[in-house]
Amino acid sequence: MKFLKYTLFTLLGLIVLALIVAAVLPKTFHAEGSAVINKTNAEVFNYVKHIKNQENFGVWFEQDPNIIKTSEGTDGTVGFKYSWKSEEVGSGSQVITNITENKRVDIDLFLMDSTEPAKSFFTTEAVSANETKVRWVVDGEMPYPFNLMGLVYDMNKDFEQGTANLKAVLEKQ
Repeated sequence: MKFLKYTLFTLLGLIVLALIVAAVLPKTFHAEGSAVINKTNAEVFNYVKHIKNQENFGVWFEQDPNIIKTSEGTDGTVGFKYSWKSEEVGSGSQVITNITENKRVDIDLFLMDSTEPAKSFFTTEAVSANETKVRWVVDGEMPYPFNLMGLVYDMNKDFEQGTANLKAVLEKQ
């Protein structure tokens, strides 16, 4: 009986400790990846402004080949909405909110059916006539106590891998 009592108090103590740690951790997150791609700025921009192309380079699509995807509108234009459902990587949607041709695509990213979007964007910048630097960035809020995930999950790795995959895909074309 004492063993059960000590185990219960230990478990309760760990939960309280985790909640205290979550209370002092940041409630915001930032992740990004970048790569220099051996293609013109126009080629890279025209590829990344189409959200459906993320299926070819985003790491989450590799993790679950059975993702159920739906879309509304015309891909590559303001207002296009792309949604997904997955047991492996969760559900969410993206909406293109602004396009500055050959420079930037702004996207509202709704993760796990949240009502407040994380702000995501792609930028492209010519480094030379046939080289383009692309950045893929996301900034958002992670509610308490889910902000604890920031201690064990580094989204920067996903975005770095995503831009490396993007480089590989585009340079094969």
